[in-house]
Amino acid sequence: MKKYVWWTSIVAVVLIIGAFLLGRFAFPNTLKGLPKPELSEGQRGELGIDKNVNEETIDQYLGRSDAVYRDLRMLEDPGNYEAIGGDSYLSGFVNGFEIVPFPYIVNVSGLPEEVGSTYTGRTLFHQHSDGSYTANYEESLDILEGLFPKDKIIFLMCGGGGYSGMMKNMLVALGWDGDKIYDVGGFWFYGGENMIEVKRIRDNGEVVYDFYKVPVHEIDFDGLTEK
Repeated sequence: MKKYVWWTSIVAVVLIIGAFLLGRFAFPNTLKGLPKPELSEGQRGELGIDKNVNEETIDQYLGRSDAVYRDLRMLEDPGNYEAIGGDSYLSGFVNGFEIVPFPYIVNVSGLPEEVGSTYTGRTLFHQHSDGSYTANYEESLDILEGLFPKDKIIFLMCGGGGYSGMMKNMLVALGWDGDKIYDVGGFWFYGGENMIEVKRIRDNGEVVYDFYKVPVHEIDFDGLTEK
């Protein structure tokens, strides 16, 4: 009887170790740990960019089944982002990220003076001067939860880091868990191996943008119910 129990214990241990190794090598991203969100130092921290999970390290955390990846830029932003070394057009994105234009989510303020104003049309929410938010449509919160699921880890990126910081602040203010949201920073500073180029230059020197490559979430405001 003792011998039987001993062999049963050995078999159980072998099965547990085997399952662990199989999971680790077959599904490496789903088992990779994430550091707790931590602000960068200096100006990057003021924008909300994470110290550990950012443009330099995001490749390590792509493809997770427990996460969603959101790039908050517009395909064509009315703001003059060239004035601060960026691109008003979406020139490329990190593979795995989907585009959710932040200016369609809520009215934008606090942009650098050189950039000027961005989109000022209809939005899902309105941010008041005291930092509170009001839904403009009956469906606004449902749409927000669909785009940014509360039960998932959320990786946010934009052009220079501003929109993603604003988006995280908004989600936290509306009840999302800030420890599950990572402000990855700006695509303009990304140099990894998962870049999808959208901007290209033709042989005649013409600059074109292949927006057909971009997975973008459009918002049909005409189909929503105004509050």
